[in-house]
Amino acid sequence: MTEYNYDLFVIGGGSGGVRAARIAATHGARVGIAEEYRYGGTCVIRGCVPKKLFVYASKFSEEFEDAEGFGWSVGERSFDWTKLIAAKDQEISRLEGIYRRNLERTDVDIHDSRAVVEDAHTVRLLSTGQTITAKYILIAVGASPNVDTSLPGVEHVITSNEAFHLSELPDQIVVAGGGYIAVEFAGIFNGLGVDTTLIYRGEEILRGFDRDLRTTVREEMEKKGINVILNDTFSKIEKQADGSLVGATKGGRSLQAGQIMFAIGRRPHTSDLGLEKAGVEMDKIGAIKVSDDSQTSVPSIYAVGDVTNRANLTPVAIREGHAFADTIFGGKAWTVDHSLIATAVFSQPEMGTVGLTQEQALEKTPNLDIYKSSFRPMKHTLSGRDEKMLMKMIVDAKTQKVLGVHVVGPDAGELAQILGVTLQMGATKADFDRTIAVHPTAAEELVTMREPTEQLRG
Repeated sequence: MTEYNYDLFVIGGGSGGVRAARIAATHGARVGIAEEYRYGGTCVIRGCVPKKLFVYASKFSEEFEDAEGFGWSVGERSFDWTKLIAAKDQEISRLEGIYRRNLERTDVDIHDSRAVVEDAHTVRLLSTGQTITAKYILIAVGASPNVDTSLPGVEHVITSNEAFHLSELPDQIVVAGGGYIAVEFAGIFNGLGVDTTLIYRGEEILRGFDRDLRTTVREEMEKKGINVILNDTFSKIEKQADGSLVGATKGGRSLQAGQIMFAIGRRPHTSDLGLEKAGVEMDKIGAIKVSDDSQTSVPSIYAVGDVTNRANLTPVAIREGHAFADTIFGGKAWTVDHSLIATAVFSQPEMGTVGLTQEQALEKTPNLDIYKSSFRPMKHTLSGRDEKMLMKMIVDAKTQKVLGVHVVGPDAGELAQILGVTLQMGATKADFDRTIAVHPTAAEELVTMREPTEQLRG
């Protein structure tokens, strides 16, 4: 019988890889893990965690304004970008330490190095040249920001990676992209007082989400002063003598900015990882092809998280890593259901969503009851802010099963988590109807919408 150095070797110290390593170790496996940057991965180090801290910071500008409607007199105020960066860095370091300690507590061997795959059972640490064998290898290296490498002047742009470490806040910024990262950062910079433009090649932002929510978020962003440009994209970017940037667009626009940020998607981080040599199959964008149980084309090599391009969300990567470890080392085989995932976009206003969009639901059945309610949140009756909240429920007209619930407004992400539970349990419209409202809340609207605003019949 072949003796390996480890039962499992994990390449990638993000949320999915760390969860898999820890769970496998608790099942008695000998586990090693390698990470070339910092433990915690994209989400913790330069993704959703620092981003949400920035979102909190950016909302204070409106909070100060709204306070006056409630009788508060807010005096002189100012914002210090360097203090925010320092506080963010301190928190990220604390979280990284937790990730390391959790690995150490379960006796996982930590290797601070980039690791590449040599064959079905061998990895090599680039920092030392050491080769390590393992019965199983798990790839959990995530994804990295895309840029258009063919664009003249692309060397002058930043991505979300660099946005977390800017030495100073620009006076003007243009964010290219229409997905959740682009939309969230546009809201952040705008809230921090930066003259912000969002440019997107599509006809509406947030492709893949429900159309009504996409339109609502964009309209509210524009009310807040963000210049949203649709159906256009950059043709070149030039750096001026004073260090500022000018971006020319295919639509004939000239956009001046202190920084231009690209958030046009993310690509699986599989380049130069040795996967081709080992025989691991990938798709045309470099995502690793896997089965439902995360196994690649090489039986001893598995992959979880964004590197597989299934559902690119941190909680999904964690679940996939846990399922892998339980199945292979714990004798408890299970797979992750990717069909119903609650999620939030920390745009301003916030968006929470679970289940099918109206467009997706129509592909399954032409008979839908649509419930929609748009209203001013109670807070803004006194603040005077012109901001609307939207709630939308999509119901199968025949079975009355709730297929999707979508919310735009304060704490929408918090609502989405609980709504995810109800839809996972197969809730019907009658279940919502017989639930007593919590008053006064915005969420009560979800159980008081009695009559469909639209009935679609095939």
